[in-house]
Amino acid sequence: MFSSAAMPKLWTNGARPSAQDPPLILHKSNFKSALEHIAVPDDFLQGLPVFRVTYKGKLEPATLSISHDKFIISVVPRVVKVERVGSSSRGLMRPSILSRGRSGTSLGSTTQGSSSIGTNQSNSVEGLDAAFSSSPHARVDIGSIDRILSGQNTLLFEKARQKEKKQTMYQRSASGIPLLDENRSFSLIFRGAKTLDLMVDEGGDREKILYILNSIVTEYGRAKVKVGNEVLLLRYVWNDVDGDDSNTINEKEMGKLLNRINLQVKDQNHSMVYQKFAKTLGLSKEQRKAGLTFDQCVTLLHKTKRDTWQVKPVTQLFFDMFGQFMNNNKVRKKVSAESFLKRFVQSMQGEESKQLGDVLEIFAGLHELELADVANHITQPNYISLEQFEAYLLSRDNDLFNPVRERFAKSDMTKPLSEYWINSSHNTYLTGHQLTGDSSVEMYAKALYRGCRCIELDIWDGGKDELTGNLIPIVYHGYTMVSKILFEDIIKALQVFLMLHPKTYPIILSLENHCSVPYQQTMASQLRNILGKQLYIPDEASLLGPLPSPLELRGKVVLKGRRPVGATDDYDTDSDAEDDDMTELHSVRTEKTSLTGSRKAPKAVKIAPELAKLTLFHGTKFKTWGQSNAAYTHHMHSFSESRVKSFCNRNQTQRWIQYNQTHISRTFPSGKRIESSNYSPILAWSTGCQMVAMNIQTPDESLLVNDGRFRENGGCGYVLKPSLLMMKEQTEPRSTHLEVKILSGSCLPKPGGVSTGECIDPYVKISLFDCHEGRELYSPQHTNQVFNNGFSPIWNFEDTFHFDVKNSSVAVMQFTVWDRKGLTQDDTFIASASVPIACMRQGIRSVQLFDENMTRSGAFDFASLLVLVKVQQSQAEI
Repeated sequence: MFSSAAMPKLWTNGARPSAQDPPLILHKSNFKSALEHIAVPDDFLQGLPVFRVTYKGKLEPATLSISHDKFIISVVPRVVKVERVGSSSRGLMRPSILSRGRSGTSLGSTTQGSSSIGTNQSNSVEGLDAAFSSSPHARVDIGSIDRILSGQNTLLFEKARQKEKKQTMYQRSASGIPLLDENRSFSLIFRGAKTLDLMVDEGGDREKILYILNSIVTEYGRAKVKVGNEVLLLRYVWNDVDGDDSNTINEKEMGKLLNRINLQVKDQNHSMVYQKFAKTLGLSKEQRKAGLTFDQCVTLLHKTKRDTWQVKPVTQLFFDMFGQFMNNNKVRKKVSAESFLKRFVQSMQGEESKQLGDVLEIFAGLHELELADVANHITQPNYISLEQFEAYLLSRDNDLFNPVRERFAKSDMTKPLSEYWINSSHNTYLTGHQLTGDSSVEMYAKALYRGCRCIELDIWDGGKDELTGNLIPIVYHGYTMVSKILFEDIIKALQVFLMLHPKTYPIILSLENHCSVPYQQTMASQLRNILGKQLYIPDEASLLGPLPSPLELRGKVVLKGRRPVGATDDYDTDSDAEDDDMTELHSVRTEKTSLTGSRKAPKAVKIAPELAKLTLFHGTKFKTWGQSNAAYTHHMHSFSESRVKSFCNRNQTQRWIQYNQTHISRTFPSGKRIESSNYSPILAWSTGCQMVAMNIQTPDESLLVNDGRFRENGGCGYVLKPSLLMMKEQTEPRSTHLEVKILSGSCLPKPGGVSTGECIDPYVKISLFDCHEGRELYSPQHTNQVFNNGFSPIWNFEDTFHFDVKNSSVAVMQFTVWDRKGLTQDDTFIASASVPIACMRQGIRSVQLFDENMTRSGAFDFASLLVLVKVQQSQAEI
C-alpha cells in the first residue's frame, strides 16, 4: 500500500522549483542504423516486379523495394506494354515492362480523416482501406507491420478472385495481367487491420522475399525494446519529415516535424525554435543551412519536453520521493537502488516482496536503453538518472496491467472448458452492417488474431459447382442483402492459421446450420479433408463426464452445433434463442423490406449423421434450470442479450452461475443492433457465461472492454473464471474503492495515426464497467483537455477521480484518449486501454495505449499515459 509519508506530498498541486538547466550534451543514436546489417539483395533494394491488388480487386503491375536503412517498404506503379501475338486483330496479348515508377511519395502523403470509436473509418500514416489501396504509391513502415502472410487470405484477394472469375480469357490477355497464383501471393498486415496485397512476377522468389521481410521485422522487434519513446517516435516520423531525403531536418522542415509529433508551435516561431536550438549546439551558418541530424533532433525533442513551463509530474514525483537536494546540497540528479527499492517500489508501488536484486535487474536494463538523455549520464550500475526513472515509469514493465496476470499460465489450462471465459465473436463473417454489409473470409483471420477462439458461421445451401456438380455450402446472414462466401474457404483459412500457430488453444466453430442434409454431408467432408487431425472428433465415452480442458484440445477445431442424429425439436440456434425478442427484430427488418424482404419462419432442419459425429457442443432450448443442470455437460444454451438482462432482473443469477460451472452458455447481441454495435459483456460475465459473443467489426467501448479482459493469460483466448463464480453457495462479490489521477501523456498520435492535420487537443475519459445485484453499472468521468499537444500533455494533479467498484472480480476500467473537436464536430477517438480491476496494480503506473484494432504498432507503438492509482483494499481473489 501507499506509505502515509509519501501520499500527502503526491496528492497536492504544489509546483517545485526547477533546477538550473544542465549543459547540453548531444544524444548519440544507434537505432536508426539498427537494421543496416541485414543482408538484402541489390535487386530488392532497386525494386522487384510484383502485382498489387487494389481496393477494387484489380491486379496492377508494380515494383516492390525496401529502403537502404531497411525501415521503409515501398510499392510504386510499373508501366507494362502489351504486345500483340499473332496477326489477328484479336490475337493474344503479351506484356513487357517499359519502365518502373520511382517512389517519391512520403509516408505522410495521405490526407487526414476522422476515426470515431465504433466505426471502421480511420486513416493512418500509410493510408487506410480504399484511400491506401487506391493510391498509386504505397509506403509501409517496418514498425507498423503486425504479421506477414503467404497465400491469398485477405478481403482484397477475395475481391480479386471474384473479379477474375467474371473476366473472359480475352479480357485477361488484353490487360496483360496474369492469373492469380496463390503460391506467388502474400500480404503485409499492418496496424492491425490494413493490408498490402502483392503477387510476385512470374519467376520471382516469394519465399526469399518473405524470409527477408520476416528477418527485418524480427530484428526490429528486438532492437526497439532497447530504445526510448522519443527515439522511436522520431525514427518513425523521420521519412515523413525529411522531404528532400537529405537525412537532415532543415529550417523549413522544422514546422512539419513539430506538427508530426503533435506539438503545435505558431508558424512564425518555427524558425525561432530552429535557430535557437542550432545556436545552443554551436552550429555554424553552413551547418544550420544543411540541417539538423537525427541525433540532434532527438536531443531537440527531449529538450522541448524538458523545458515546458509546467512542472512535469515525473520531476515532482522524483523530488517528492527521493528529495530535491542530495547530501551535498546539490539538486538531485540520480537515485540509488536502495532508495528506489524502499521509497518507490515497496512504499509507493506496494510491491513489498521485491528485493534489491530485482531493482538492480531493472537498473541494468535502463542502462542499456537508448534514451534522449540530454546531460545526465549515469554510469554507476546502482544508480539511475531522472531521465531513466521517467523511462521506467512509462515502460511496459511498469504497466498498470499486472504482468503476472497478462503472462500466459499453462498450469491454468487443465480445467474443464466450462470454467473459462472464452473470447467469442458473433456473425464473424460480417465486415459491417448486419443487413446490407459484406461478408469476408478475412474477418475470421482478424478475429483469430484479435484473440477470439469461438467464431460463428451461418451456413446455407448454396447451389452446385458448374463444372464438377459438387454442392457448395455458403455462409452469409440469412434473409438479408449481405454478400455470400464459401464455407470451404473459411475452413481453409482456419487451417492456414493452425499451420502457423499449431499450439493454439481450441478454436470453437459455432455452426448456425440452415443446410439440408446433402449440404451438411458436404460440410462434414470438407471439415475432415481440410482439417484432418486438427479436427476434434469426440467419441461417445468422452461425452459422459466433465468437458475436456483447453490443454486436451490444444491445436484442435471443435464444433458447436447439433449432436443427436435427427434432433430438431430441442435444438437451439441464435434465431431460436432470439424468439423472445423476435418481435422487435421483425419490426426493424420489415421497415427495410425493400432491402431484405419478409423474414420466413425457420424450417425444422434434420442433422446429417456425418456432421453430428464431428460435433461436441449440442445447443438445446432452455426450459428450466433443473432440466438444464441434469443434461449432459456437452449440452449448452444460447441467449440473446435481452434474455441475459431478463434472467438477472428475475433474480436467477445464482442458478445461472451454478449451471455455468459445469455447462456452457453463449450470449450474443440483440437483433436490433443492425449497425453491428455491441452490448456490455460485464453482466453476462458476472453470471459465469463463457462465450459472450461480440461484433468484432465494431470497435466500440464494449468491444474494447472485451479486449481488456482477454489480455489476460497471454491473450490465448481463455481466461480462468474467478473463484467467486465457481462456489456452490452464493457469495457476495468483493467491493473496493479506487482513486485515480491522470498525470501526463507521452507520444500520443493523431486520430487513426494519420500524418497530417491539426495537433490534437487530448483529454482522457476514465470509465468503470461494473455490475451489482443484476444491473449493469457504467461510471464515466473525464479530464480537461490539453490544447495543441499530443507529444507530452500534462494534466498533473488537477483532478482526483473516485470509483466505487461493486464487483472487483468482473469490473473493468477503461482509459480512452479523445481529441476534443468543439461544439460543431464529434470528438475523435485516439487510443484506449481496458484493465480488469482484478488485474490492476496500484501506484504510479503507465497505461500502454492501443488503437481500435487492439494493436500497438506504427504510431501507437510508443503511446502511453502516466497515472496515479490508489486502491483502498487488496484485489486478491476470493
